[in-house]
Amino acid sequence: MFIIFGFAIIFFLLLTGEVIFYPTFIAIVIAGLLFFICNGIFHFLKPKIWKISAITFFMLCIVAVVVFEQIKAYHNSFETMEDQEVDLYTYQPFEKESNLATLDNPTNFKMGDELLVLDGATALYPLYAAIAQATYPEKEYDMYSSEVMVNTTPDAYQNLINGRADVIFVAGPSEQQLQDAEERDVELEMTPIGREAFVFFVNAENPVKGLSVRQIRDVYSGKVDNWKTFGGNNEKIRAFQRPVDSGSQTALINLMGNTTVVEAPKENVVEGMGGIIEETARYRNYPNAIGFSFRYFSMEMVKNNAIRHLEIDGVFPSKETIQDDTYPLASDFYAVTAASNNPNIEPFLEWILSPQGQSLVEKTGYVPITNIE
Repeated sequence: MFIIFGFAIIFFLLLTGEVIFYPTFIAIVIAGLLFFICNGIFHFLKPKIWKISAITFFMLCIVAVVVFEQIKAYHNSFETMEDQEVDLYTYQPFEKESNLATLDNPTNFKMGDELLVLDGATALYPLYAAIAQATYPEKEYDMYSSEVMVNTTPDAYQNLINGRADVIFVAGPSEQQLQDAEERDVELEMTPIGREAFVFFVNAENPVKGLSVRQIRDVYSGKVDNWKTFGGNNEKIRAFQRPVDSGSQTALINLMGNTTVVEAPKENVVEGMGGIIEETARYRNYPNAIGFSFRYFSMEMVKNNAIRHLEIDGVFPSKETIQDDTYPLASDFYAVTAASNNPNIEPFLEWILSPQGQSLVEKTGYVPITNIE
């Protein structure tokens, strides 16, 4: 009975996300083997009871693995946003089969001898790679070690603060990133260059078509945890989040204001000995899930038909609703600089805000910050 009760506890913890299965399972198997070996030496149990206990133990071990793998297979049957891989190589500057936006006329600005080192968010790489293609000399620009890199928002801020980048293209900084800059005695200068929408999405089969900003706060504070509250199915809401200091997680925290964000679900329970993958860094498209990102990334770069974007306060996120300010979660994104002595920074930023630069913002799929007419 003790063995059966122990396995029941393990499965409960597994399903609630409180343990990592295989490390715990292996520890129990080793403990069980040691117990039966010691019993063979010291005879704690009568032979008949020892035999029944050993058979029961190893049968439960087999059942535990089978049930876990079934749970894991079910879990993995729901694709993540990362399953729809974005081939960033198709956005590299000066590639023959490039997806980058281009100017209608020759550029009226070319970068001088001291090339600026650019970095930024994945979703903004198609934009600043297009800007580099228009203004930089033609050559190969490696995505991870060149003057035109893409290292995600948190790494881009660190590269800027530590002097490894001159300009980064990102959403506004998090409190931690502002603190990191202050500790290094670095002042972040943010130049708005375009506008974008912070968006939420659900499984395409979810009957809920939209939420209000207040309802979003209720979900991510844990106040509401069932879709039935919003006219959906009687299912617990699985609210995914992004890594700390990512652009979209910072946007969520800003949206929440003084309301505390509830702890993200512990998705690592389905992972084996290959290591823990923090599923809260990804959106897995469960029927009861909700996730968030920025419009261009989820609508243009990923293009996943298995998800549906939600209206917020009755307004769908589109270029038009961002431009006319009717979508409530639209905000600026920036070219951020900090303490670089490169003389090309000021003319470079001026060109981005010029009609030619803003036309690339629009052609890439974002909303320009200035009127390009």
